[in-house]
Amino acid sequence: MRSINPSNTHTSGDTIPGRIFILEDHPTMRLGIKHLLEENACWQVVGESDQVTEALEMVAELKPDLVIADLVLEGKGGLDFLKAALEHQPDLNVLIYSMHEEKYYAERVLTLGGRGYLMKSSDTQTLLLAVEQLLAGQVYLSQAMSRLVLDRLSGRPRKVQAVASPLQRLTDRELEILNWIGRAKTSQEISKLLGISLKTVETHRAHMRQKLGLNSRHELIQLAIRWVEHGL
Repeated sequence: MRSINPSNTHTSGDTIPGRIFILEDHPTMRLGIKHLLEENACWQVVGESDQVTEALEMVAELKPDLVIADLVLEGKGGLDFLKAALEHQPDLNVLIYSMHEEKYYAERVLTLGGRGYLMKSSDTQTLLLAVEQLLAGQVYLSQAMSRLVLDRLSGRPRKVQAVASPLQRLTDRELEILNWIGRAKTSQEISKLLGISLKTVETHRAHMRQKLGLNSRHELIQLAIRWVEHGL
């Protein structure tokens, strides 16, 4: 699905103007984000897509100021987009907008060069704030996540140490495969979607069971379903 909007030069108030691209595979969500953003005359959604490969081509062509990208997409995911896009446009602002808990992904996104992470459960004003901050050259994280990251960077122990989830031990690729398992994809289907061998998929599944303390493929499937449906 490829969509490009004509140029719009309207501006108003003190808001920093911005040309925005949306990478999201749910049409209703994509439309809602677009309408919300374009209520501000300074912002224009210049393009949108539901596929990473197509989005990379469009972003290279359109050169938006900001990309809002989901994590879980058909085939390659948001982290794949982030890595590939920043190889060609290191200064590109990317906001990852996902249903999954920030504790699993926010630091990964920043490490890869993303400029912000926001959960879809956040209210619309928070999304607008995140967009404003990225267009202003800042980074956006929730207050809780910002404190956690700063504490880790400073080496200062936190007074209240949250119990770490075993899911945080998973690699980016393992989390991606977990998503597809939760969407009822077989190992053969996952290997085709991700362009990796069946043996590699099975190796990842074995590593996940070990890291998560699971005894069977069935237990992994049940956990993956909860991950997809509720974001844990």
